[in-house]
Amino acid sequence: MRTAITDLLGIEHPVVQGGMQWVSVAELTAAVSNAGGLGILGALTQQTPDDLRAEIARTRELTDKPFGVNLTFLPAMTPPPYAEYVRAIIESGVRIVETAGANPGEAAAALKEAGVTLIHKCTSVRHARSAQRFGADVITIDGFECAGHPGEDDVGGLVLVPAAVAALDVPVIACGGIADGRGLAAARALGAAGVSMGTRFVATAESRVHARIKQAIVDGTETGTRLALRELRNTTRIADNSVAREAAEVLAGGGSFDDVAHLVAGSRGRVVLDTGDTEAGVWTVGQSMGLIHDVPTCGDLVPRIVAEAEQILRTIAGG
Repeated sequence: MRTAITDLLGIEHPVVQGGMQWVSVAELTAAVSNAGGLGILGALTQQTPDDLRAEIARTRELTDKPFGVNLTFLPAMTPPPYAEYVRAIIESGVRIVETAGANPGEAAAALKEAGVTLIHKCTSVRHARSAQRFGADVITIDGFECAGHPGEDDVGGLVLVPAAVAALDVPVIACGGIADGRGLAAARALGAAGVSMGTRFVATAESRVHARIKQAIVDGTETGTRLALRELRNTTRIADNSVAREAAEVLAGGGSFDDVAHLVAGSRGRVVLDTGDTEAGVWTVGQSMGLIHDVPTCGDLVPRIVAEAEQILRTIAGG
């Protein structure tokens, strides 16, 4: 399935693995790339820029195929040293970077000057237009169904993807609620040049996430998530567990972020992924959980999704 992004990124299949914190490390990234998609490392999973340099080198030991690095810009009391992470990415010779969150500003300029192909992930058409203006070569448009941060507009992919395609001059990657060939076929029909998936790749053999979390995704349904931090305009889609419900009750009662910070801390989310205790903290998962029924290798999953999509599109074309 040759598209604008397979040509631009030098990959075989128009399937991208989202850059997920704590999840997107060398083994998963390389496995997706080796399967013909685009694997993406999570830069901020690595505690320091030097750690990122080492993880990039480790990924290169596992694959000779193209891969990228994700750098997410989110509000923080103590922001990461973004300029140093950008320097590590450039000096390591990475050719593809996915940015997300706030406008990357100077970081985007530095990456573009270094000849990096820039993918920017966003949740609205207005932000996509802004990203195109600052030089993004590809836009990943993240629908309301997605795990993590779906934005504040509550627009699903069925509307958001074609709206972005119509508004932009660069290729669009569809994200959110996609886990199989039906999603890829639908994305192509809506005008997208490919798909990006997070939750689907969490439940793969190469994912570092604990087996009990993978099984929870397999056993889960599309109604098994909830939105958190809406009152703070920092909406996050997470698994519907006891910790998420407690945080929701506090905020509904007029609580502030300080009142729930101990509940929604990312460090607790990492404990969930590492130990398999689904109630140890909040953890992100998308509505596509309801479409995931196995834990395959990436080498089986990526070609399977493409083959399913091609069959669907052929069937539709044949009437």
